[in-house]
Amino acid sequence: MKKTPCLMIIAATLAFVAGCQSVGDRIEENPELFASLDRETQAKVREGMIDLGYTQDMVYLALGEPNRKRKTTTPDGVSETWIYNTHFQRYDGQRMVGYDRTIFYDKKNDTYRVFYTPRYTDTYVPETQERIRIVFQDNQAVSIEQGTD
Repeated sequence: MKKTPCLMIIAATLAFVAGCQSVGDRIEENPELFASLDRETQAKVREGMIDLGYTQDMVYLALGEPNRKRKTTTPDGVSETWIYNTHFQRYDGQRMVGYDRTIFYDKKNDTYRVFYTPRYTDTYVPETQERIRIVFQDNQAVSIEQGTD
């Protein structure tokens, strides 16, 4: 029996799960940083909350790796922006996917009749929406933008 397909499935599953880190996983990854935080900040990080003045490492503990990073250079210096997105499926209505065939036997005329009824299915479109944007200057969060919708 070949074990290669089974091993490939296990490896793919582990790779997927590794990409879905929880706050607890990130805290275990950097316990020294977490231990150095005061109790109030530790509670916020555990809840996945951030605040102004947090360092990039603290934000990483709370929210994980951002979807995108951008650097901005101005006369005031260089800032880095971390952008976190949310992904969801938007309902896009229904579309016809084919026909259902129904065969009806007519005893009176000893004949068969075939009826075709359209079949519809719900369709969804993958959407990505920016959820939060954090601007860092000198490794400290100076601006946090969140969508209200």
